[in-house]
Amino acid sequence: MEEQTHHHQYHRKQTSSFGDSKIVPPLVLVQHCCSSSLWFLFFFVTITTFFITTTNAQQAFDYGDALSKSLLYFEAQRSGRIPYNQRVSWRHHSGLTDGLEQGVDLVGGYYDAGDHVKFGLPMAFTVTMLSWGAIEYLQHISDAGELQHTLEAIKWGTDYFIKAHTSPNVLWAEVGDGDTDHYCWQRPEDMTTSRQAFKIDEEKPGSDLAAETAAAMAAASIVFKNTNPHYSHLLLHHAQQLFEFGDKHRGKYDESVGVVKSYYASVSGYKDELLWAAMWLYKATDSEMYFQYFISKAHSFGGTGWSISEFSWDVKYAGLQLLASKFLNQEKHKKHSDILEQYRSKAEYYICSCLNKNNNDSNVQRTPGGLLYVRQWNNMQYVSTASFLLSVYSDFLKSTNQNLNCHGGTVDHEEILSFAKSQIDYILGSNPMNMSYLVGYGPRYPKRVHHRGASIVSYKENKGFIGCTQGYDNWYSSQEPNPNVLVGALVGGPDWQDNFEDQRNNFMQTEACTYNTAPLVGVFAKLLHIENQKLVQDCNSLLVASF
Repeated sequence: MEEQTHHHQYHRKQTSSFGDSKIVPPLVLVQHCCSSSLWFLFFFVTITTFFITTTNAQQAFDYGDALSKSLLYFEAQRSGRIPYNQRVSWRHHSGLTDGLEQGVDLVGGYYDAGDHVKFGLPMAFTVTMLSWGAIEYLQHISDAGELQHTLEAIKWGTDYFIKAHTSPNVLWAEVGDGDTDHYCWQRPEDMTTSRQAFKIDEEKPGSDLAAETAAAMAAASIVFKNTNPHYSHLLLHHAQQLFEFGDKHRGKYDESVGVVKSYYASVSGYKDELLWAAMWLYKATDSEMYFQYFISKAHSFGGTGWSISEFSWDVKYAGLQLLASKFLNQEKHKKHSDILEQYRSKAEYYICSCLNKNNNDSNVQRTPGGLLYVRQWNNMQYVSTASFLLSVYSDFLKSTNQNLNCHGGTVDHEEILSFAKSQIDYILGSNPMNMSYLVGYGPRYPKRVHHRGASIVSYKENKGFIGCTQGYDNWYSSQEPNPNVLVGALVGGPDWQDNFEDQRNNFMQTEACTYNTAPLVGVFAKLLHIENQKLVQDCNSLLVASF
């Protein structure tokens, strides 16, 4: 990720505790419909085609295709030894000596964006969000035939975290450094930049990084509990140790690992991550100790104090507030309902601000085309996380038969989900540029993504070494489309006026990150499930009408 400065918009209330469209083929419908005799098939296909093309005024998107493509992206971001079943064929082995200088094996994990540094905090958040999506929408992902790929994407990250957590109070935070990395425009397979590794420990703590990694491993342990119980147990063991380390030895990781400050500075501090990790450990273990942690520290750690209108790799408050809200529905938590209700009010502040239903000064801005707009640098990360949280909260309200009360009026679960869908549809092409911001999806998408590996001829095609300046001279400065399509990447996206310039040097808009795509996996699966349900209903209606 190219260097940036984050100015997080923390909104406080008075009560704060401190300062291209696709038509779904008719034959697909037949597979989902009740069986009928063969003579009916021709009639059905004809009617269905007419029905879809004339009654559906909105663009119809193939969420199944988007889901499949989003998971391919994580294969393109792999560091380490590429496995035999790798589907992204233009990538090859890289970073095979990571950790060697320090005497540890740090081979594997993910490159965060268009460069080759392995940053621990955004990698952990990526895995937490992939895991949360799998927990919420496991059956939908499975129905779409993408469960195995989802598990592989999660495990590629957690396998690395196991390696990086070399002892209870030591976690390797980063491999490579952004400053030297950015002097080079090379394929990962040709890397000549520094692969120095940096760690946090008792002397140089990093509670935010330790806790986010704990959250990722705890959430992943839930995902693997039934299919791989031994691995699930191992992840949970590491998660518990990391949480204890982060809680006992307090400090911000960017103060211990100074090289990260220009790239992933922990502006929000570590208290949100500690609460977040405790919640995921409670969900994974059902241990009262973790529940008591986020209840007792709700006020002092800002969980019930901050009203925030963004959710990201740095700021976890909205996510943890929403998770806490869901505990309200459980009988055993009734005695803590006052604290949980405070968490919920902050979660609803976030949801209402996305829906433009808060007080005027505290709503998330929107572009003229209707896209949530938080800031100019990689804005799509906030759109994808918002779509996910809106989808999950919509499910919660539906399951508990509740509505959401905002300053701007009452909202039901359908309106919340509809807005989440509008954001996803904008991403997929329903926008003023008529462009999909999910690379490889639809007829028009960014062709000059700011990504070293994608922008240079594949190592598989040309094994000749390409040096730092050669890469800049011959590939970075080229006006040609990237030779390799970074399928499934969600780029930074348009500006506040919906304008987008597809240029490789426009990294604020054309760079993609793993944490942009991660929340989309679950939402794509959810929307695909809803579309399939509608198709079955439409099919049954047509069958009844035909007879």
